[in-house]
Amino acid sequence: MSNVTLSIGGRSFTVACADGEEDHVAGLGKLIDDKVSEAGATGQTETRMLLYAALLLADEVHDLQGRKNAGAVPSGLAARLVTIAERIENLADLLESDASNA
Repeated sequence: MSNVTLSIGGRSFTVACADGEEDHVAGLGKLIDDKVSEAGATGQTETRMLLYAALLLADEVHDLQGRKNAGAVPSGLAARLVTIAERIENLADLLESDASNA
């Protein structure tokens, strides 16, 4: 196991990942950070920042699934975005749990 430190919305988060997955996880963190910036959620609570990012990603997944049904989405792309959205939701749940235990 390795640890990767992600910078999201001006905050640092250290997450564990499998060896060799560091670049992939760092890329996912960058995607989330971009969504937080797009939503204007920088400076919000961790849970709220990640909620906004998850909502934007879920909206993209929804749009892509609609296109997939029309045959316009490349194979595997919608599934990958669903996986990313699920990971973001899991991170938000963990952060919310940590915040309530503090």
